[in-house]
Amino acid sequence: MKSIAALLLSFSVLLSPIAAHAADVSGLPKIHDGDTLQIGHVKLRLAGIDAPSTDQLCLNDKGERWTCGVAARNALIHYTDKKTWTCHVLRANRHGRSIAKCIVDDEDIQQWMVKTGWALSLPRISHAYDADQKAAREAKAGMWAGAFIAPWDWRVRNKKTTILGAVKPPPTARRILLASASGPVAPSPECTIKGNVNRSGVCIYHKPTSRWYAQIKMKISKGTRWFCSVEEAEAAGCRETRR
Repeated sequence: MKSIAALLLSFSVLLSPIAAHAADVSGLPKIHDGDTLQIGHVKLRLAGIDAPSTDQLCLNDKGERWTCGVAARNALIHYTDKKTWTCHVLRANRHGRSIAKCIVDDEDIQQWMVKTGWALSLPRISHAYDADQKAAREAKAGMWAGAFIAPWDWRVRNKKTTILGAVKPPPTARRILLASASGPVAPSPECTIKGNVNRSGVCIYHKPTSRWYAQIKMKISKGTRWFCSVEEAEAAGCRETRR
């Protein structure tokens, strides 16, 4: 009997992570960007889509520099303002986030992000939103109104990276699109928290009121970036400066 009990216990231990992932999480979220959020202590990433990071740059319909990552995040915040989210967790990724499909007011929020042009269908994971992406492209919705680089390409971008969108990119487009909003100028008046990496390799964030804020020089080559909130900085693995 003891051996059977031990065997059952071992099975329950092995299955517990699976059971933990296959659960629903509900509540009002803290939205970090167009596809990542937090409900309570659970960090979530929206399944099947990829949205631009808050420091990604695009071109608008006039061919001008545009902080599309901030715009995508703000669109999601405004559309779901004060609404309860229900997210079904599918699995965990290597960054410690739970991959989830989320519903807001009985609407598939991933689908809404893609069909409004604020995110792309993630074909290596799912083709569920391919038709919505086609519709967004034809309607020139969201990012599709201008020119941009697919979020997954932007993270590993180079001079051969494909440019998408409705606008014919000007000669300077590639230089703009390959850059980051984490340069000298904050991407938005709301995004003024500075993040940098210290000599020990630890990410530190500095609010405008911090002692060393003015001394932090924002240079992409040094691994600096702007954050729009303390929650976003901490979600990226940064801690607040101790001085």
